[in-house]
Amino acid sequence: MSKRVCAIIGAGEGLGRALAAKFAGEQFAIALISRTETGSAEALKAAPGARHFAADATKPQTIERALARVADEMGEIDILIYNARGNFTACEPLEMTYEALEEVYRLEVVGAFAAAKSVLPAMMARARGSIFFSSATAAYRGSPTHPLYAIGKFGLRALSQSLTKAYAGRGVHIVHVRLDCDLDVPYMRELYGEKYDPEALANPDGVAESYWLTHLQPRSAWSNEIELRPYTERWTY
Repeated sequence: MSKRVCAIIGAGEGLGRALAAKFAGEQFAIALISRTETGSAEALKAAPGARHFAADATKPQTIERALARVADEMGEIDILIYNARGNFTACEPLEMTYEALEEVYRLEVVGAFAAAKSVLPAMMARARGSIFFSSATAAYRGSPTHPLYAIGKFGLRALSQSLTKAYAGRGVHIVHVRLDCDLDVPYMRELYGEKYDPEALANPDGVAESYWLTHLQPRSAWSNEIELRPYTERWTY
């Protein structure tokens, strides 16, 4: 009997790696989708047997083609996790370029839509499946210093809500996951330097566990918006 399939778009060394390891440990076949296999190297190590498929999240047709290959070669996708995100680039709103604004929209919204559109028909036909959109506090508030990130995440949340309201009744669990914290990943450890404290950051493996527990929710009590933070986090209002 073939394994159920979990496809992860944006499987880097942090949360992507943790998600791949967690769902592989739950007996899912793992498809990792990123521009290059090098970008998913740590996730491939963490999930033995995982396969890589090349696609660029800013080019929706490549996402569609990659997910079609996954379904054809590995089986219908039971869980889709859209974990791609843009750079956390600082600038004032009037400093945004049209090109940067279009790029973040393509990555955060168009790419996410292409991914969801590729798997939703089959999920609805089976009346089951989970779609997760990895997001952040930026989806709930604008920013005077990081407007590009906020605009992208605002759009992602709107997409998630729209899909949920339209298709949850067809048996598909669609979840917008707000991470109100910094993740304990190599980049953040370097950034914090001497101030690094593992208790102040979210452990990616713990976050991946929360994705799994959300996937297990009974359909009579689904979460469609969840937020995650370590117990030490000072909430962002």
